[in-house]
Order: sequence, then C-alpha cells, then structure tokens
Amino acid sequence: MKYKIIDTATGKRVDEAIDTEKKEVDHLKRIVDKGIEAEEESSPMDPPEAYDPKYAIADVDPDNMAESLKSLMYEHNDVIGELKNFEAALIAFHREGFKITKEINDSFAVFFSFFDDDILVHNRKEERHLFPILKQRLIESGEHSKEPIPKTPVDLMEDDHVKFIQLASLTFNFLGLAARLPDQHSRMLTNDVAYNSGIELIELLRLHIYREDNILFPLAQKLLTKAEFVKIEEKLTL
Repeated sequence: MKYKIIDTATGKRVDEAIDTEKKEVDHLKRIVDKGIEAEEESSPMDPPEAYDPKYAIADVDPDNMAESLKSLMYEHNDVIGELKNFEAALIAFHREGFKITKEINDSFAVFFSFFDDDILVHNRKEERHLFPILKQRLIESGEHSKEPIPKTPVDLMEDDHVKFIQLASLTFNFLGLAARLPDQHSRMLTNDVAYNSGIELIELLRLHIYREDNILFPLAQKLLTKAEFVKIEEKLTL
C-alpha cells in the first residue's frame, strides 16, 4: 500500500518528522551549549518528507466522505487558523527580544483558551468515538505492526494527542515562569524554551492534521461501514 503512517515491521512512523529516540531536544541544554546569540535553527522539526503526497490516499473524494469525518476535518480548519495567529504572535515575541506586548499577550491568551476549549475537546471526540472502531478495523485489515501488542496508525495519532498536551503545558508554564524571573539571562533562557516548545507544538499539530485528513480519515472511509459511521455521527452530535 502506498498510504502509510506506520511501518508494519517496526511499529514506527514512515518518514517520521520527529524521531523521539534520536531528535528529542533538551532546549535549555542546547541554549546553554550554544549561547543565546547562536543562530536559530529553522525549526525543531523536519517535516517536508512527511508531507510527501505519495503517502496520501488519493482515491477517496473528500466531498464524498462520511459526515462524521467531514465534521472533524472542518474542525481541523479552525485549528489551522488559530495556529497561524499563534505562530505570528510567537515570531513577533521572538523578534522583539521576548518582550510581551498587549497584542502578543492577547494572542497567547486566545490560543491557550482555544487549545483547552476546542483542540482538547476535538481530540476526545476522536479518541472516544472514531479511534476504537477504526483501530479494530486496521488490525483486521493487517495495517498494524508485528509486535506482540500491535501498533496501528491510531496509536500513533493518540501519542500525538499526549504530546500536544505536554508541549502546550511546557509553553504556557515557561511563559508564566519567565515573567516572574528577576534575572534577565534566566528569563531569556526560559522564554527561549517556551518559544521553541510553541513552535514545535505548531509544527506537530499541522503534521498531525495533514496525516488525519490525507491518510487516516480516507483510510477510515475505506474500512468502516455506513452503519458504523451513522453511530459515530450520532455520538458526535450528542
């Protein structure tokens, strides 16, 4: 199959943009080692290959997908819009030497509220109503790893959901901590950790949405029955 999120032999992502075993970065240690004036990396992630169209499912028309899947994709569009605004605020925050203006503070507040009230709610919808039956169908179709406890693309998407919470918490808490630090150098280091964590959160959310819209949801369209989609739709509208 051309469409892949998971290597069924290893249980790992195909062309994964974040290799948690090799590319996890202790941002604070990196800053101390390089110095605060060191040239900034373009991104804490390397996503281009992960967006390669060859991994997408091209033979499913988005307009003909189940209403439950389309509603989740519509919510993705809202997330993309909020990510754009949050990214612009983070870049401005970095450009201004980590000075908080009213506009930047308001943008941060809007995003973190949206994260709690919308992104986490959206993720719970997927975890409760779509992922369990889809995981079952993926295992039945052979789209899983060969490990004793098989991993499916659903497991990897659920792992992302946990990473979102970790990165959002790190960004939010370090922004708050930096504002209370009296020492300027410590404040700069802490803000830099918050900035890099926020950028990583943005990149991971975008990649996650791309994979769901172009691989996981089209795969669900192929594997689930109309009756199953009706049940999912009923639960999503409760």
